[in-house]
Amino acid sequence: MEKYRPDIYRKNIYQIHYEDLQKEGIKCLLFDLDNTIIPYNKKQVSNELKDLFHQLKELKFKLIVMSNSSKKRLLKIKEQLKVPIIYRAMKPFKMNFKRVMAQYKYEENQMAIIGDQLLTDIKGGNKVGITTILVDPLIAKDGLFTRINRHRERKIFEKMGIHGLLFKGRYYE
Repeated sequence: MEKYRPDIYRKNIYQIHYEDLQKEGIKCLLFDLDNTIIPYNKKQVSNELKDLFHQLKELKFKLIVMSNSSKKRLLKIKEQLKVPIIYRAMKPFKMNFKRVMAQYKYEENQMAIIGDQLLTDIKGGNKVGITTILVDPLIAKDGLFTRINRHRERKIFEKMGIHGLLFKGRYYE
């Protein structure tokens, strides 16, 4: 179950203490797209998100949107946020996490992934040893594949709760 346990659990991306991450040596933030930074059924990013990304760039973070979504969807996000993208990332597999480390010359302790799914974002980040940050999904509605994962995720949350490892809605740093 440890492979699904995030290092940090916050309500949303706006509740994360980014300055603390910076103090811990994090330089690169990988953001999941769907239901992490925008609802899965939207194409436009909010001004609030643009402002957050601008602030994070001012703090000198490298920001990358890493998603299992299609190239077409990610290109629209890239244009709006002016950040690199990784589409069809195949999370939780290690390949694209390792690619980012090699391309940008980061060590595991310099990277974090922020996402709303235990089975893709958190498991993938834990597999490569980077900081993992879970946030609640922005909306309750998900795409087909994510709905299947959410069913499995509910069971994982239940098991982790029984063992005192993770409780839905009980946030921590």
